[in-house]
Amino acid sequence: MTNTRDFIPVSIAVLTVSDTRSADEDKSGQVLVDRLTAAGHNLADRTMLRDERADIAELLRKWVADPAIDVILSTGGTGLTGRDVTVEAHRDVYEKEIEAFGTVFTMISMEKIGTSAVQSRATGGVAGGTYLFALPGSPGACKDAWDGILLKQLDYRHLPCNFVEIMPRLDEHQRRK
Repeated sequence: MTNTRDFIPVSIAVLTVSDTRSADEDKSGQVLVDRLTAAGHNLADRTMLRDERADIAELLRKWVADPAIDVILSTGGTGLTGRDVTVEAHRDVYEKEIEAFGTVFTMISMEKIGTSAVQSRATGGVAGGTYLFALPGSPGACKDAWDGILLKQLDYRHLPCNFVEIMPRLDEHQRRK
């Protein structure tokens, strides 16, 4: 069966979480911007924040509430150190976690960095009809997540299923019956 679906671009916001990098040094965020625009998607917003859980969660909630944003990609703050709080901030916002995202990301990372992949806490979830993904802060990890998972899952033409085709139903529980 030939796939005759048309591509549907989505609007994606990119957040870089770092206590040490400046916007000029944000290679990971730039990797995501370059890849999402090359794939035909729209950059809805881009910013940087320090590793502060409340600030990260506040921005995520603001972006979730914005109907012009379909997907949020954050990079950084997913490790094991005391200042790595991005995962906790994401989970403060999620209505549902996409557990398999972290699992598949780990599988992809194992091929590249072996058992060091165990140190990543990459995660994905849904809130307010918006997808959120927390990726590690390295450019290589961002490439792996985009190329290995997000490129296909954010492409409506990808079969047998993808994130885009269920977007209209993500918030159906909030609608009046």
